[in-house]
Amino acid sequence: MSEAIRFIMGAEDPSHYDIFTHAAGPEGKLPLTSDMLMNLPSGDLFGMSQNVGMGWKPERLLGKQVLILSTQGGLRSEDGTPIALGYHTGHWEVGILVKEAALEVSALGGVPFAAYVSDPCDGRSQGTTGMFDSLPYRNDAAMVYRRLIRSLPTRSGVIGVGTCDKGLPAMMIALAAMHDLPAIVVPGGVTLPPTVGEDAAKIQTIGARYSHGQITLEEAADLGCRVCATPGGGCQFLGTAASAQVVAEALGMSLPHSALAPSGQQIWRDIASQSARAIQHMNENGITMRHILTDAAVENAMAVHAAFGGSTNLLLHIPAVAHAAACRIPDVADWTRVNKAVPRLVSVLPNGPEYHPTIRVFMAGGVPEVMLHLRKLGLLNLNVKTVTGDTLDHVLDWWEDSERRHIVRKRLQEVDGVDPDEVIMSPKRASARGLTSTVTFPIGNLAPEGSVIKSTAIDSTVVGEDGVYRHLGQAKVFTSEKEAVKAIKLSQVQAGDIVVLTGRGPSGTGMEETYQLTSALKHLPFGKHVTLLTDARFSGVSTGACIGHISPEGLVGGPIGKLQNGDWIEVCIDINKLEGSINFVGQGEERISPEAGAAILAARPSHPGLAADPGLPDDTRLWAALQAASGGTWRGSIYDVDRIVETLQAGMEALAKSKQDTGG
Repeated sequence: MSEAIRFIMGAEDPSHYDIFTHAAGPEGKLPLTSDMLMNLPSGDLFGMSQNVGMGWKPERLLGKQVLILSTQGGLRSEDGTPIALGYHTGHWEVGILVKEAALEVSALGGVPFAAYVSDPCDGRSQGTTGMFDSLPYRNDAAMVYRRLIRSLPTRSGVIGVGTCDKGLPAMMIALAAMHDLPAIVVPGGVTLPPTVGEDAAKIQTIGARYSHGQITLEEAADLGCRVCATPGGGCQFLGTAASAQVVAEALGMSLPHSALAPSGQQIWRDIASQSARAIQHMNENGITMRHILTDAAVENAMAVHAAFGGSTNLLLHIPAVAHAAACRIPDVADWTRVNKAVPRLVSVLPNGPEYHPTIRVFMAGGVPEVMLHLRKLGLLNLNVKTVTGDTLDHVLDWWEDSERRHIVRKRLQEVDGVDPDEVIMSPKRASARGLTSTVTFPIGNLAPEGSVIKSTAIDSTVVGEDGVYRHLGQAKVFTSEKEAVKAIKLSQVQAGDIVVLTGRGPSGTGMEETYQLTSALKHLPFGKHVTLLTDARFSGVSTGACIGHISPEGLVGGPIGKLQNGDWIEVCIDINKLEGSINFVGQGEERISPEAGAAILAARPSHPGLAADPGLPDDTRLWAALQAASGGTWRGSIYDVDRIVETLQAGMEALAKSKQDTGG
């Protein structure tokens, strides 16, 4: 025997070969009737056999079946120690929520089922080729979730447990498409910050800070070890993961005060059992997703997103949820209108002005507390129905006088010495503290189809007294994030530069996140004096003068793909009026008008380094083509089947005609 086989097969143990070839099977009888045997499909009948084969008692087979989907990842032992790691803390503990929900479904006489579609971690894949699968994964996962739901045709409702950047949006999209089913989202909560240390956003800059001598090797190792202070939950900042939880609740898809709960703690566990009871109530009262998700509910979600100062990635996810729900898809004009009308009220990482972690937002009252303020301003549609079965107006009445509200807000003051009204502010206080609305959509000869910036997160010290950020600078053009990060670490990017990262949109990378860049600029002393322009997107925790989603993307002929080193670019962002422009205005010593700049760019060839990343997977190339045919990123990178079929048919007809014309 070779050493390899000896090592692989291990020591012989004859007892392992005592194999049985048959078994008695479960005791009892299926609760069948003549009518069931005559009329039920064979799948329903065989399903009963499968259920008792897995150990379910035959006498309990006829309860309402509830499917619990989750993003669970990794394998934990009963005491929580890892057997196999997950990709991130966000999905590490959600299995506990699945268990709590399942036990409650069972206690109510139902039959729980569970299925899992785990998710990647955008933090883990930053700066790697793993990022090329990040946004496309969302569409794939939503499709798999929908297939899993339909593959259990006897289910009476669905509970979806999810936490992080793509898993939770995928879950929301999937459940939104279940128009005639009761469904509810259980947000997976947040992790706690270390008592002494840094949050999960700042820690991702240790490489850049070390390269500039801001921290030592020992400090980086120590801080990096302690940053995820508890083992479960999404990151401690209001990035994409936390923003998605907030939006799920604002849509009415989650229970009140469920977003941003501390993972692993009892109040977090309770949300799962409460959600199981909500599903039963919805079932008994005929309430389905069609009743919850309406155009008015989408407007509420946009308003709450603005009040929180949420991630710009939700500009991709909210339209996708709306499309799945057969609601009107919001456009740029809708986003601008909402953000001009809705004040930002929440002081939280990464926006400030005080950098409170998300757990404090939860303890200050979370989504319903923010909604109380928005209700007073007349900015909410109050007659929308929520998964409680009540209207939003009734839910907010309950919250305002609830024991839960008063206790958790008081607890924040006692434990952290933080006034909850300094975390979630009244409009008057927010205005006095200088909080501005969330996002601006700059246009210009570099972004003829639009772009986006979280304008509220621009460093206030570089904004003029009139509320306008102005930057006239020369371009340093990069066609890969790796090149740009290296330039920053080697001090080749300096104050006053305008960094241009092109070719990193959907066609080049699957529209990667570029948090390596934005975080480095935030935490380096000169970074606030640098503007970043890209056709990629940003992590939800990104801040500063960072303009993304620039359209058209460079690889489909967008002007951003024609810029050259040394080109003069003018950036103007009015953070109060939420208006902005980005224009190419000169080359060398010459200054030109935006109109003349547009003409020069139109005549220029593309940047010589512009190309799809050589590591781009075919799966992502397919995603990019399908979402482009569906309207692109401004419609949420969705799969609009009607548009895709129409495009394919037109293409096949054109190819057939071309062959006829050429005799091929």
